Amino acid sequence: MYCGAVEFVCAPSMVRHVPVLLDESLAFLEPDKGGRFADLTYGGGGHSEAILGASNSTELVSFDCDPDAEVRSSKTKSLYGDRFTFHDLSFQRMDEVSSPEDFDGILMDLGISSFQLMEPLKGFSFRLDAPIDMRLDPRVGISAAEFLETASRDSLVRAVREYGEERRWNRVVNAILEARGTGVLQRTMSAAELVAEAVGGFRVRQRIHPATKTFQGIRIAINGEMEALALTLPKAFRALKPGGVLAVISFHSLEDRMVKRFMRKMSGRPEHRWDRSVLDERTAYAELLTTKIISPSKKEVEDNPRSRSARLRVMRKINQSSL
Repeated sequence: MYCGAVEFVCAPSMVRHVPVLLDESLAFLEPDKGGRFADLTYGGGGHSEAILGASNSTELVSFDCDPDAEVRSSKTKSLYGDRFTFHDLSFQRMDEVSSPEDFDGILMDLGISSFQLMEPLKGFSFRLDAPIDMRLDPRVGISAAEFLETASRDSLVRAVREYGEERRWNRVVNAILEARGTGVLQRTMSAAELVAEAVGGFRVRQRIHPATKTFQGIRIAINGEMEALALTLPKAFRALKPGGVLAVISFHSLEDRMVKRFMRKMSGRPEHRWDRSVLDERTAYAELLTTKIISPSKKEVEDNPRSRSARLRVMRKINQSSL
């Protein structure tokens, strides 16, 4: 058993949040040189404390919409005092408390934290029976249970096929629709069993639970994660000083594709293979520091299996854009 992946849950006393791709992120951000930084996803505070600990002249502003993250941030505040500021806000609202050209470096880790996964009442995992919620901020939006009971078929298809990338999406969606009103969709374990049966159960050498992809897609859908990322990337770029670095860690192919295309666009490169825009019409506002994704080392994956799907992309701002 390990902590951090959506299919496993550990007891609170056993949870140890391990920030992914930490050394690689710090190497690009260079907080050891001092400056003002932002961690848009505080989570367990691992990245935040590493940035602050790199230099006594480093300041950090962290964001997180999980109410429990604010409680955890008190430890970081006690360690680093006025050099650390926490905002109980989702990252898409970062412009409410920041200014253009405000930061020397910005980090986004788009994964959910081990603390969120291990808390049964948050309803992210299906290893402990609990109401299926999945909201990153439980104060807004609808729960996963309500989504499963009321969403249109098209919305379910988008969640399971597009966001979850589940090949047997049609069978899963049909099973969800048939289970409405039975109570099965109200609890994590019963919902997971329904999905697992729909996709054909466990297979030999299967690394993850059969319901993992569907649960992932539902989480992305109810939290509007793709929409939030699309809004935040240009805001983060505006908030960087010239020469500032944006580092983004993603765990899902759709997130990574959005980050890749944004960074290529800002660097004046074709966004994708079908981009036929005229080269002279492109403007480079940034330079890519990673032309390919940076993945965790074999040792990191062995030490922290949750990191296995992490992907890091980085760019440095040259000029301000009109985004």
